[in-house]
Amino acid sequence: MADVFLSYARPDQAKIEELAIAIEASGNSLWWDRQIEGGRHFAKDIERELEQAGAVVVAWSKDSIKSHWVLDEAGFARDADKLIPISLDGTLPPFGFRQIHSIDFSNWPQDQSASTALQRAISHHLAEATGEDPATGTVQVPAIGLPPQGFGQNSGWRAPLKSGMSRRNLMIGAIALTGGASALTGWQLGWFGPDKSASTSMAVLPFANLTGDEGQTWFSSGFSNELRQALSRNPLLRVSAPTSSNAGDGEDDFAIARALGAASILRGAVQLVDDTVRIFAELLQVEDGVVMWSESYDREFKDVLAVQSEIAGTVALSLVERITSEDAARSSLEEQKEIGGTDIPRAYEAYLRGQAFNDLSSGLDSKRSALSQYDLAIEIDPNYAAAHARRANVLASIANAANDANEVNRLFAQSIAAAERAIEIAPNLAQGHMALGYVRYYGQIDRAGAYPHYKRAEELAPRDADALRSIATFYSFGDQTALAMDIMDEVIELDPLNALAFRSAGFVALFAGSFDTAIARMENALQLNSSLANANYAVGVARLSLGDPRLAYEAFDAEPVALFRLAGLAIANQKLGQVAAAQASFDELIAQYGDSGLYQQAQVLAQWGKIERALLVLKRAFDEGDPGVVLTTNDPLLNPLRGSAELNELLLRLT
Repeated sequence: MADVFLSYARPDQAKIEELAIAIEASGNSLWWDRQIEGGRHFAKDIERELEQAGAVVVAWSKDSIKSHWVLDEAGFARDADKLIPISLDGTLPPFGFRQIHSIDFSNWPQDQSASTALQRAISHHLAEATGEDPATGTVQVPAIGLPPQGFGQNSGWRAPLKSGMSRRNLMIGAIALTGGASALTGWQLGWFGPDKSASTSMAVLPFANLTGDEGQTWFSSGFSNELRQALSRNPLLRVSAPTSSNAGDGEDDFAIARALGAASILRGAVQLVDDTVRIFAELLQVEDGVVMWSESYDREFKDVLAVQSEIAGTVALSLVERITSEDAARSSLEEQKEIGGTDIPRAYEAYLRGQAFNDLSSGLDSKRSALSQYDLAIEIDPNYAAAHARRANVLASIANAANDANEVNRLFAQSIAAAERAIEIAPNLAQGHMALGYVRYYGQIDRAGAYPHYKRAEELAPRDADALRSIATFYSFGDQTALAMDIMDEVIELDPLNALAFRSAGFVALFAGSFDTAIARMENALQLNSSLANANYAVGVARLSLGDPRLAYEAFDAEPVALFRLAGLAIANQKLGQVAAAQASFDELIAQYGDSGLYQQAQVLAQWGKIERALLVLKRAFDEGDPGVVLTTNDPLLNPLRGSAELNELLLRLT
């Protein structure tokens, strides 16, 4: 039995050989099979070694993320809580494996901090495997013998031999290594993110508005949201999403944090009077309420951006320095720096006011008010990329509510221009790519044009729950439903109190054909918000797909949105033999919505078995730009149409 199992892809063997020598030099026994080229994913010897190893190092690369057997081994290790991921070339792990921070080996062996983090992680896992408590500090970590620069399989350098030392002895004593190693280093702990009780998990609660004027809440709320955004960009922090963090207004802060699985909370208060701002912030441990850091600031408003940056940096360091090296902690701060922001306070003020109006979700008036504030922010700072991106989002929302075709086209064109301007200013701004992907897909039904932007946003915002929710929804409309479900699992971890997150997860499961999961997710959503639109409708579709029209009828009947309720009832009643009631619901659907409900009419006709008529109505929906057509690829209600040449031709229009 080996201490460490090493999983890799064959094309990476040259670098893996160097790594294997280094791992063995630390006194750890290693199992790795350089003969495996494919075939069975879990041969008996592999399965045995995986089960018995105390730690499994998975080497991610552009090749290994496509290897089925590497994915299988990584999944086994993750589920057994002994996965240690590294990245050989900077490649991100596949979804489902990003909860655990990958150690960057792209500059190894020149960058010795990578090997330092790896060996510390190995020691941590081996200590747990032998019953030691790695948090007590009683386990001494063995040093590692690193190969000289330029060494290779033919260099003659070999790892020092162990002489009768058990793994336990290696773990509890300092090991003196001999041989040709160029350096002996101690190991430091990497990040083990998936454990919700880890000190890297945190929530940023809404800052209190002490101004005495509720009209100033835009600033206190916006300030805390911007702090949350900055901290969520730090790769060593797991920051709860804004909706869940704000869900417990009036509740005990620590109860909210425990519900979110957060080990620490950042909370505070702000007071804005004329051109002066007073800010108080404190970082607390949830377990015992200990204040880890606190500070008060009295500044002119022109300094507010510097204060925000200072708070975000100080909080991040206070947390991540506990779990990694000082250099790694400071390096993580570089990744949380704002992209696409402004250094002009008044532009920032207008942006926050725009966010406040946008968050009201109270109809077109609030959207237009948000648009005017984003326009003001851009007038003050024309290079404010984030404001351009938000402006694109609002323009698309207004377009979706417009009835005049010319007005819709004009607004969507403006939305595209705003999103493209945001990306031009800040190519790595995830919000810009999200905005352009959205309007390309939902505004122009252009999946091919939208896809690269959703994909880029996924790469740029791997810890942003709201972005990931939209990305997963987009993927679920195409041929990436399994990936979409993995992403939604991550979203639920980040945003466990958000009904919209569960609703999105339910639709993703519905389009993936996982009907029981869809029902469970939608029921979670309804527990959080009993009046949530579309959730009961999705439950009804899932019940129908499982062959239970009676329960489907009950779900459809509870749907608050008439467009979906009527379509569902028309289908369920027909399945139950209530033909007159089914026809009545269908007639009412047409009377209330006319051509705005073409897609729903096609769903009903398909379920009634009127295939030719359903295809004609669906084609009209495509021709008239009905937004419902984006569901066509995986909509279970259109299954009776599958395989027809007419449907295949329509599906080509989506791609």
